[in-house]
Amino acid sequence: MVYSYNSYFNSNYYNTTAVKNDRRSGRVSSVAVKSDAEVHPSKSKVYNKMTSVPFNPAFCASDLRTRLISNDEKNKYNTLQKVLDRKGKKELDILLKNGTLLNADSADKSTVLDNLYKIVSVKRADGLNASSLAKDVIVALANPYTITQQFGDIPAGYKNSVVNTYMSEKNLDQNNQNMRHNSENEVNVTHSGTCVAASIEFNLAKKSPAEFARFAEGLTSENVAVEKEIHLDKLADNTLDAVWLLNAFEVPYKMDNFNTAKLTFKPDKDAIIRARIQTTNKDEGERSPVDVLMQSTFMQLGSQQSYNSLTDKRAGKFNQNDKGLIEFEKTFAESVVEDKNKISVTYQTVDENARLVGYETDLNTLKRHLTTALDSGENVILGYTQTDSNNIIINGHEITVVGYKKNPNGKLTFICNDTDDNLSRPVEYSEDYLLPKIHHAALPQAIVANDVKLVENWVEGLKSYNEIKKGKNLQTNTMKVAA
Repeated sequence: MVYSYNSYFNSNYYNTTAVKNDRRSGRVSSVAVKSDAEVHPSKSKVYNKMTSVPFNPAFCASDLRTRLISNDEKNKYNTLQKVLDRKGKKELDILLKNGTLLNADSADKSTVLDNLYKIVSVKRADGLNASSLAKDVIVALANPYTITQQFGDIPAGYKNSVVNTYMSEKNLDQNNQNMRHNSENEVNVTHSGTCVAASIEFNLAKKSPAEFARFAEGLTSENVAVEKEIHLDKLADNTLDAVWLLNAFEVPYKMDNFNTAKLTFKPDKDAIIRARIQTTNKDEGERSPVDVLMQSTFMQLGSQQSYNSLTDKRAGKFNQNDKGLIEFEKTFAESVVEDKNKISVTYQTVDENARLVGYETDLNTLKRHLTTALDSGENVILGYTQTDSNNIIINGHEITVVGYKKNPNGKLTFICNDTDDNLSRPVEYSEDYLLPKIHHAALPQAIVANDVKLVENWVEGLKSYNEIKKGKNLQTNTMKVAA
């Protein structure tokens, strides 16, 4: 079930943009590692090591296969080899040898190889390059830490077209120079708010490579969409509440029974513009076209289909802020993408002025929640906050915890991925630094059921919607009185 604990978080302040306040203060350190299994400093023990191909417990784990058996597999592999460059061929071979390439833990049981072959053999959406897309997927699966939320600039050759598209959609006068100048600023995204979406993308690549490849194939196809069947009992206790959530988030779906629903995931209509730009003008450290389409899709899921890739802004009924996703939205998106029970547990107590005033559980309980989830093989996507000198929350950011290690002094160091740190490797956060900053985390129900009071997420969502609506009505009434 999707649950939420505690109260609705003030979306005006938790806008999921990057937090870079004190990573160089000595409390946070970066570690260059090739895999989780290689993070093993002297006298430390690493937990949640990924020594074999990752899998998502939501699917039935396929057997680990490292050899091409059928002629069909060999043909697909050889076809890919012909369109890849030297580095791509080498990484494809690595994916074969470590079991990722033939992993079939996807919703339709297709393998990574199957989907890579479809990418290069079936026509892609206009403006996308098939061989480049295949390489992007291979790179992401070979090292998911390369997945980033960095938008990239709009080259001069694209600028007028992008601005004209934006102004046309907003019904703005394209001859008005002030409007044009403002529009140029709107589409010139310098700080991305897609950390939630990028974290979901990272987790999908890290834990469910075949499903990641299936999403990449569908979202880059001529349909620019992917379908997924989900179990309604993983959204709510009864079908009607699950349907309420699907309708509230405006996700296209079909139901043939009361147990499952087939959802259609699509990026916003302007995401393809960003993807085309990144196809021909991607600089080092910027998003790939696959990143663009995947993150737009997950932003659409969470924002009630209101996201705009040109401006990196959203609307929607649950959030008064126009950037990022709030906790409730993030949990819904994560739940339907993984088709798993996700419980969003809120750990920080925040007053109506966005002041951090305390914690809902002690930090040892929070630490136990994280380590138990990691020990069970789960990665944990969590949101942490940044406060000013008066303990007012001024920013928030989503990261993914992938493991931890015990230090000689008994303290823990958490191994994490940050999609906004310009690093293609994990980072380490000491428990003294990270734990007090954690606002919420998505965890399996069994881990937290005895420690927190669980409230179904649809209840929290409805409450949030009513609070926002009430606030808008109050503002309108106040304006009428003032007039």
